[in-house]
Amino acid sequence: MSTLNEYLLQKREASIARREKAQNDPNLQPNRFGAKVRAKGRSGVREIRIRDFQIISDSPADFAGYDLGPSSPELQLGVLGSCLTHITLIQAAERGVKLESLEVEVTGQQHPLAGRPGYEDIPIYPHNIEYKLTIVSPEPQETIDRLHEAVEKACPVLNLLANPQIITGEVILTAPEAKQAQEA
Repeated sequence: MSTLNEYLLQKREASIARREKAQNDPNLQPNRFGAKVRAKGRSGVREIRIRDFQIISDSPADFAGYDLGPSSPELQLGVLGSCLTHITLIQAAERGVKLESLEVEVTGQQHPLAGRPGYEDIPIYPHNIEYKLTIVSPEPQETIDRLHEAVEKACPVLNLLANPQIITGEVILTAPEAKQAQEA
């Protein structure tokens, strides 16, 4: 496979087959995803395990890290960029839109004193998030505009960030002796 347009043809076939399979499955259930993250000993490096993959997240040196990987907010922007890219490919493939190249750049900001006295009004989370979708295509502007509308409607991570969600959590406390016995 040598071009993005050849990939889009393959993506179109896979997308149609996947949708048809899902539509014909009377026992169709939502996909469940998961990730497990563990802080490593003295370094504090976060090992993120997703399926059979491992990603490392770390802090910059000025925040007691070793700069061995992107920070969590940086990963969030990367995840948004990855999702926007993937959904653009899917929507282009489904619509037969030709793309010579596709690149997404995502930026945001996070103030180091956010939420602290004197900075209570500044969000503690990444905010002022923007993305630029750079597309090289022979298609007319109106086709690309419709593609962009479809991407914004269908992108799960974009919509997760743009729409408030309810997230529940719990803390499970284990005594150090019990944890050591489990690992032995």
